[in-house]
Amino acid sequence: MDNSGTKKTCMESTRDFFTSAKFLIYMGHALSTWGDRMWNFAVAVFLVELYGNSLLLTAVYGLVVAGSVLLLGAIIGDWVDKNPRLKVAQTSLLVQNSCVIACGVLLMLVFQFKDQLTELYNGWILTTCYILVITIANIANLASTAMSITIQRDWVVVVAGQDSSKLADMNATVRIIDQLTNILAPMLVGQIMAFGSHFVGCGFISGWNLCSMCVEYALLWKVYQKTPALAVKAGQKEQQQELKQLSPTKDLENGQSPEESSQPLMNETSVVAKSDSPKQRSCCYQMAEPVRTFKAGWVAYYNQNIFFAGMSLAFLYMTVLGFDCITTGYAYTQGLNGSVLSLLMGASAISGICGTVAFTWVRKKCGLIRTGFISGMAQLSCLILCVISVFAPGSPFDLSVSPFQDLYTHLIGEKTLPEAVHSLTGGNITTPTTAAPTQELPPMQSYMSVSLLFAGVIAARVGLWSFDLTVTQLIQENVIESERGVINGVQNSMNYLLDLLHFIMVILAPNPEAFGLLVIISVSFVAMGHMMYFRFAFRSLGSRLFLCCSPEQKVEAVDNPSLPTTV
Repeated sequence: MDNSGTKKTCMESTRDFFTSAKFLIYMGHALSTWGDRMWNFAVAVFLVELYGNSLLLTAVYGLVVAGSVLLLGAIIGDWVDKNPRLKVAQTSLLVQNSCVIACGVLLMLVFQFKDQLTELYNGWILTTCYILVITIANIANLASTAMSITIQRDWVVVVAGQDSSKLADMNATVRIIDQLTNILAPMLVGQIMAFGSHFVGCGFISGWNLCSMCVEYALLWKVYQKTPALAVKAGQKEQQQELKQLSPTKDLENGQSPEESSQPLMNETSVVAKSDSPKQRSCCYQMAEPVRTFKAGWVAYYNQNIFFAGMSLAFLYMTVLGFDCITTGYAYTQGLNGSVLSLLMGASAISGICGTVAFTWVRKKCGLIRTGFISGMAQLSCLILCVISVFAPGSPFDLSVSPFQDLYTHLIGEKTLPEAVHSLTGGNITTPTTAAPTQELPPMQSYMSVSLLFAGVIAARVGLWSFDLTVTQLIQENVIESERGVINGVQNSMNYLLDLLHFIMVILAPNPEAFGLLVIISVSFVAMGHMMYFRFAFRSLGSRLFLCCSPEQKVEAVDNPSLPTTV
């Protein structure tokens, strides 16, 4: 009887977990992320294939996407804040998946009738198709940004309730899902395109997004029904505004001055708009609404008490020490093949998963703010290996070669020494038949430099992902509910801004001899980011920051009431 009762209890608990809002969010996020990763991988391949194995369309697409999020991040976040949660999630889901489906169908038509389209109107029809693909794909990315802010930065917080440990576990699980799908989804769609065709790949992605959209829509509705707190949002922003104005003493008790509490109010423009009659609102005033929202969003972000923590995360995007096309291209110039790189990417993903697991353990032992400090020190310690690799045997680092030599050569049009230099994103080097015979590049004498580089990059992922989760949860816990969307929108804009700067840095110095300089600059920016976080952490905890394993929760809550009770 006891055994049967225990089995029944286990079955009930298992059933409750698989029907809980937390598990349903995991399922929806897994489906959404899987579709995103397949599309992000495939669209770059499709654009390269369409434009004759050139990176031009891919570069244009990346620039448009980054620029759009940079300019519209605050506006998207403000839209998330001002509308009901279910409406925002459903609208973002429908727009995102519909755009991907439309893009997939359009690409299928282009692949099928490319020769005919090339001959129509001197190729202008094909050029129009390229513009439509990039435009629709950009809209899909903006909708994906809104979806990410809504689910990962808002719904997860509401489902976790006031339980900070549950919130940390959910954030870690969501990040593990991201890591796994980042590897498995491109592998799947890559195999489909390899054994089938690009036409088949487009059809598969379109069909996947159609089916996934229906399932995700149902999961969102289930989560919304199981979590009544998600419905409490309409009109909440105005209520919180009135409460802040009526109770300035409460803000002082929470560690905020009246100026700080009134600065980041995002519904200022809406209050002004409501006070004016429709006749008083001019056309220019309405056209300037996005500009005011953009400005108010950045002002609100600047006045947050977690401003330096958010900036520290953004600075980590200014780096070439990641598994993107830049690092991959450099690895090819150093003699590593695709098989080795795939193994390194797998090791990087495992390292990232270890970082997410370590985050939950360290947070319980040391507190949330200290976890960020420890993670930052761990990341910087590992990146020292990357700096050492610049001066290790086998490194192509050479200060006698101008970092701008390759760029200068392409602009002037002369064929000089860079003919024998690999580009970071290039492949085989061909020598013009009219040129004089050139010496072959000397064989690689040592793999020590590139080995140290990737050892540092892979090991640093543990601290990187733990730090990323720390800042994410700090934003979740310290930003008021009515401004969650706009603050996270601005945070995404900052991330994209620093990411753009790192690509510009590579464009200015693309030759392998200058890559060591880019490594040193990248580590310097990471160090500056963690210095910003140290300033935030020291202002919050003081000298207690260095007491890593002390029972600090209740003490800190009394000494600094503005901090969460789970610091």
